[in-house]
Amino acid sequence: MTEITQPHWHSRGYLPHFDCPNTVQHVTFRLADSLPAAALTRMEGELFLLPEEQRDPERRKSLEELADAGHGSCILRRPDAALLVQSALLMFDGDRYRMLAWVVMPNHVHALMEPLNGWTLGKIVWSWKSFTGRRLAPLLGNVSAGRVWHREYWDRFVRNADHFRNVVEYIHWNPVKAGLARSPQEYEWSSAGRGVLRYGGE
Repeated sequence: MTEITQPHWHSRGYLPHFDCPNTVQHVTFRLADSLPAAALTRMEGELFLLPEEQRDPERRKSLEELADAGHGSCILRRPDAALLVQSALLMFDGDRYRMLAWVVMPNHVHALMEPLNGWTLGKIVWSWKSFTGRRLAPLLGNVSAGRVWHREYWDRFVRNADHFRNVVEYIHWNPVKAGLARSPQEYEWSSAGRGVLRYGGE
């Protein structure tokens, strides 16, 4: 376990991450083959033309649209693979973190959670990817466990109750938006329909 003593930003040279105890976080991680190199190059070229302050929000929006387009193996479309990842998300719920909402899409995962008991966001995401990567690798053929997931993840801390509700709605409607279900409750690999979620003490 990695102890957090105070809120801090950190980076491994790629994306910045925010770690803070008892802070609700929206985390997205994806399969390594989910974003084609050509599409990423084109996206970065288009972003370069924007003012610098607009690039990060537009990059996140573009990446989400690319992921929803269903590129790559989409191995998580298989029920056994989706069940594996969903079970991993819930394995330490109430111990290492409080899981508030989630969805397992064909090539990426969204999770709304709150780290607990000194566990860092990075350690939690690493444990999900490590555990599932070893078990998903054989389904992908000649792929090592370390190459199942993209090395990075995206996170954004939840600012207030309105932001919380917007994130939950985004997560639950993601399968509908991607054409995988007619309603959030119809999609099996999601927290939709499992009860009313509340932010903080509401």
